[in-house]
Amino acid sequence: MAMKRADTGMGGFQDVLERKEAELVHVLRKRDGIAIEKSADEMDEIQYASERDLAIRNVDRESTLLREVKAAMRRIHDGSFGTCMDCESAISPKRLAAVPWAQRCIQCQDAADQGWRQTTDLESGALVNAA
Repeated sequence: MAMKRADTGMGGFQDVLERKEAELVHVLRKRDGIAIEKSADEMDEIQYASERDLAIRNVDRESTLLREVKAAMRRIHDGSFGTCMDCESAISPKRLAAVPWAQRCIQCQDAADQGWRQTTDLESGALVNAA
């Protein structure tokens, strides 16, 4: 039950997604080279490493978001935008307004997040028990 562009204002979502894509591409281009700075001072070295790790996490998060935005634009073009990829029901307009790149309805996203948390907790427990 995919939403059709003409009757649901897909052009508005496409505009929002295109702007978000351009913003992310711009931000990611500015971060081409994450500097590896060295210092004789151990505290400076720790600070540089922390800043570099934060920059890498930000780039990773923004790259993931860019992939999600591009996938949402593909769903607009193929007519599946606004349909949950898990249960195939319509994603609420409020959710799409807040997160236009959403792939799942809120219930399926909550379930997916819970599954991810449980997997992460199990992996953390295995690492603790292995030590």
